[in-house]
Amino acid sequence: MFVRKWILTAGLAVAMFGAAPRNASADWIFTPFVGWNFKGTADVSDFEGVSLENKLEQKIDYGFSLAGMGAGVVGFEVDFGYSPNFFETGTNENGDFDFVDDSNVATLTGNVILGIPIGGTTGGSVRPYIVGGVGLIRTNVGDASDFFDVTTKNDFGFDVGGGVMGFFNDSIGLRGDVRYFRTFRGTEENVTGLALGNVNFWRGSVGLSLKF
Repeated sequence: MFVRKWILTAGLAVAMFGAAPRNASADWIFTPFVGWNFKGTADVSDFEGVSLENKLEQKIDYGFSLAGMGAGVVGFEVDFGYSPNFFETGTNENGDFDFVDDSNVATLTGNVILGIPIGGTTGGSVRPYIVGGVGLIRTNVGDASDFFDVTTKNDFGFDVGGGVMGFFNDSIGLRGDVRYFRTFRGTEENVTGLALGNVNFWRGSVGLSLKF
């Protein structure tokens, strides 16, 4: 299941990039970023009948984005983010305990970007945008006492958000955005077979954008 989800996500990213703009005015934008997670929750449930409501720790998130943008409005992007020490505590009827070590979350999404170029340079010196797509959200949770097993889940998920890119010249600029991430879960309650999952969080980030 793990391999299949990663293959499907990678295939989605390749398909999006295959549809990316290829005319003379098209730009590729590579953005390594650093960010901060906030306002998130996650559930690790039913370990030997115990359900735990977990709270994320407001920790750093880092990764990169590779986007194809033209002089028009529509572009495509692959975004990868990694957040170490994502979980802070788990609570149950007996009290709290700390998650430590390899408690982390990784995201890999293929997105559509809608951005309006503003300015006189190719593709716009400033571009406010909205972004959204689907991909893989991988959670890894371990606890300090080793009383519970490490729980690793690979779920389909989505991200939506918005931000702005601003370029100082034809090659170098800055990007800042805010995105909401959430997993999907399987269900028999509707025809799609999917419903909103329990892992969700916001990510704010800023990065150095390199256009080529």
